[in-house]
Amino acid sequence: MNNNSDPLFDRYANLDFSDAKPVSEIPALVRLQAEQGNKSRITMRVDNDTLAFFKAHAEISGGNYQTLMNEALRQFAQGITLADVVRETIRKELHQV
Repeated sequence: MNNNSDPLFDRYANLDFSDAKPVSEIPALVRLQAEQGNKSRITMRVDNDTLAFFKAHAEISGGNYQTLMNEALRQFAQGITLADVVRETIRKELHQV
């Protein structure tokens, strides 16, 4: 992997982490890791147009594309269809009127 593709690489490339403490020794990081404990880091290949869609949607909504992709996968795994989402959105909007 070429880290030079990361815009912040040059800024942090020469930092010395030899004295860094492990997460287990920093209570705030231990708590944060526990809160995120039900997530797994994976690597997967995604079509460029699919990735572009989620990144554009995240930029418009002010969110994070990875969170949007995770939500879409969760809805798929739960059997929630686009039609279900549209129906629920319409119901909510009608009740607000």
